[in-house]
Amino acid sequence: MSAPGDLPPKPGAHAEQVSFWRYLRLLRSDILSALPTRLYRAWMAEYRTPFFRSYLINQPALIDAVLKARPMDFPKSARIGRGLRPLLGRSVFLTNGAEWQRQRRIIDPAFEGGRLRDTFPAIWAAGEAAVARMDEGPREVEADMSHAAADVIFRTLFSLPIDDKIATEVFHQFRTYQRSQPILNLAAILPLPDWMPRGHRAQTRRTAAAIRALITQVTQARMAQIAQGHAPDDLATKIITTTDPQTGKRFSTEEMVDQVAVFFLAGHETSASALGWALYLLARYPEWQDRLAEEAEAALAGGPDFAVMGQLRLARDVFRETLRLYPPVPMMVRETTGVETFRDRTLPRGAQIVISPWHLHRHERLWDNPDGFDPARWATQNGKQCLREAFIPFSTGPRVCTGAGFAMVEGPLLLAMLVRAFRFETLPGRVPVPVAYLTVRAKDGIWLQVRRR
Repeated sequence: MSAPGDLPPKPGAHAEQVSFWRYLRLLRSDILSALPTRLYRAWMAEYRTPFFRSYLINQPALIDAVLKARPMDFPKSARIGRGLRPLLGRSVFLTNGAEWQRQRRIIDPAFEGGRLRDTFPAIWAAGEAAVARMDEGPREVEADMSHAAADVIFRTLFSLPIDDKIATEVFHQFRTYQRSQPILNLAAILPLPDWMPRGHRAQTRRTAAAIRALITQVTQARMAQIAQGHAPDDLATKIITTTDPQTGKRFSTEEMVDQVAVFFLAGHETSASALGWALYLLARYPEWQDRLAEEAEAALAGGPDFAVMGQLRLARDVFRETLRLYPPVPMMVRETTGVETFRDRTLPRGAQIVISPWHLHRHERLWDNPDGFDPARWATQNGKQCLREAFIPFSTGPRVCTGAGFAMVEGPLLLAMLVRAFRFETLPGRVPVPVAYLTVRAKDGIWLQVRRR
């Protein structure tokens, strides 16, 4: 458990009151450091602009109402989705209503049943490749984890290792895109009118088009393999060949490209973010790293058997604690479809509702030691209660991330494999500052000293 004076880093929030015009100046800046400190203890906060009203909610009952009890009454905000549409098209991440329901009916079966067990050998192989690529010395491990997570998603989705030409090119293009397009900016809290420019860079649009062109190539190649009857039995084949039980139709090529793009975002970006921060936390708290290395040595000695996941309990708790402190997707935005009453306040139709895992996971009125790193918290009464009520790194309710179970295999397994082989140590003067790009990343990367065990 981290001591009060030795806490993991987080960006310094601004004062309790920050003017609207100051927020406008921060439009292109990082949203995590632009918000007032009171959000770490408020149940609800209202932001008024000359154009709209936004409401950030932290109270678990309100979050349940929006995400679990009445999700169709609170669709995803179209204004927020516009920033990602050049890459994600009309993917399941951005759609609402009947279109989203149809997409989930086709996608969800690929992740049901024994699919986690089926994909385990590919995840293990990607982990072995990540260990083989890792060298001793100062390393920017965030880049290493991006490489590893991209390898996992291509092996499990298309049966392609990252050294495949197209997979490699998608990875490098996505690294460029990740740094140029924030998933959130000021519009999440203070949404601007439709006529105001969104500030999308020309480079962002070009990179999105290049990524989609590459994904189209590999998708068309897989569809041809399926037509010829010799396609690998992986996630892509499963999704392409699944028909909507209500309409009997499959995804078109363009629709499949949309979904592959979001799988790469959700399955690569989020895992890379979490793994990078997990390695930093373990380097900062070496006593936890040593305990994890011992667990990994005992659990992984027998080779790639899915049963090892039941033995990697500490790896799971460390990864879960990382998701709490550094949730890859720091905020989610929904929109009211009618007049609502939250905490005696009237929310007009079209108001933005911001649900912030970043603030919820560190909420001072919910968590014991909210800013501290403590993997043992999940065995406490407070930790168990917060796990049920205040822990949503993958969202919750009907729109929970389809790959949440997948991530909770990939993350702990790769973490265990890396820590078993290497010792990670902090470097003087290299304290990473969290910022919101596509996911919560470090402003200047995460640099660690790596030594072979």
